[in-house]
Amino acid sequence: MASRLLLPLSPLIPKPLFAPRSRFLSSRLPIPNPSISLNAVSLSSLPELQSTLLDLFQASPPTWQSSIGSNLVIFILGSPILTTGLSISGIGAAFLLGTLTWRAFGSSGFLLVASYFVLGTAVTKLKIAQKEAMGVAEKRGGRRGPGSVVGSGMAGCVCALLTIFGIGGEAFAGLWRLGFVASFCTKLSDTASSEIGKAYGKTAYLVTNFQVVPRGTEGAVSVEGTVAGFFASILLSAIAFNLGEVDIPQAVVCVIASQIANFAESYIGAALQDKEGFQWLNNDAVNVINISTGTILAVLMQEVLLQSLSQ
Repeated sequence: MASRLLLPLSPLIPKPLFAPRSRFLSSRLPIPNPSISLNAVSLSSLPELQSTLLDLFQASPPTWQSSIGSNLVIFILGSPILTTGLSISGIGAAFLLGTLTWRAFGSSGFLLVASYFVLGTAVTKLKIAQKEAMGVAEKRGGRRGPGSVVGSGMAGCVCALLTIFGIGGEAFAGLWRLGFVASFCTKLSDTASSEIGKAYGKTAYLVTNFQVVPRGTEGAVSVEGTVAGFFASILLSAIAFNLGEVDIPQAVVCVIASQIANFAESYIGAALQDKEGFQWLNNDAVNVINISTGTILAVLMQEVLLQSLSQ
């Protein structure tokens, strides 16, 4: 009796009719690898993505869609460089400027502005620690904010808008393009002369009376800074020529206009800035006056040159 009770009961338990679900599935249905599927989808969509990006960059004439898309791609890829020279709000303002530029003048106009940004940032960063110790460096370690971007690009934006809306028709299209180039030649010349002068200038003078003043004084100029500003305007004019934005006579016009405008800016800075009744005349306001002067002068000089050649 006891021996019967000790018999194993397992033979009495019926075997299941079906194998466990996991074994059934693993033995009959292959389980797809999601990573392989995703990689396949990604690789298959790569040519289409490349084609879309190429269409954006090569759209001629540029559209708002191609301008925004191209800027978005470039700003994302170039963010490490942008953050070295601009604050976050400054990048936002630069994106608007870049979009307008691309819409009006295409990729060549955008490359001109990009060249200005790279060169301007480079001279601003020169001896930045020394400038900070002297109290004459740009704020935020040389990273410019939206006020500086708007002040630097306002004249160029006006020229871009005049081009986009076809003001003056084909007869004026070349003038607006010239004004656009002159605006950035003027600004780069101003930035280079100021930053090189603060970094390497031995003696600074007020343009109103040639009184010797400390480096970084508003309206002060130095030989080193003036020479640097002159060659900076030549360099950007040469870049504009190589990009097909201007011809050689127009490049010369841009250089001359930028130097006259920069002298006028130094005079305004020395005579009016920080004076009673002119508290509103800060650096950004002076920038707008300076760059607008260079732009208008270039357009007027070109008109005079065209009229003299036609006679």
